[in-house]
Amino acid sequence: MSELPKCPSCSSAYTYEDGDNYVCPECAHEWPMAAAEEAATGRVVRDAFGTELKDGDSVTVIKDLKVKGASSSVKVGTKVKNIRIVDGDHDIDCKIDGFGSMGLKSEFVKKA
Repeated sequence: MSELPKCPSCSSAYTYEDGDNYVCPECAHEWPMAAAEEAATGRVVRDAFGTELKDGDSVTVIKDLKVKGASSSVKVGTKVKNIRIVDGDHDIDCKIDGFGSMGLKSEFVKKA
């Protein structure tokens, strides 16, 4: 038997499934199962437009980004393939042609 999550509103342990939602019988709070799965797996990384990013996605840079120690910058429209989601100051680890391995913030990319 799988363990159902506690109610995020009142912390009741008596939640139950109803279609695609969880329901709390004590406070009548309903929330989607997808939100509970996101909370269980950790943080969710989203691009500049709110689309969820996952490992292996391709993204496009939406702003010129200066690179420390390089004479040029990463230009708008640069495509980055096969990203990795990481914890830390920068959300994304990737390799960019001409620059090599680097970290990007998710607020400067959009999912391709």
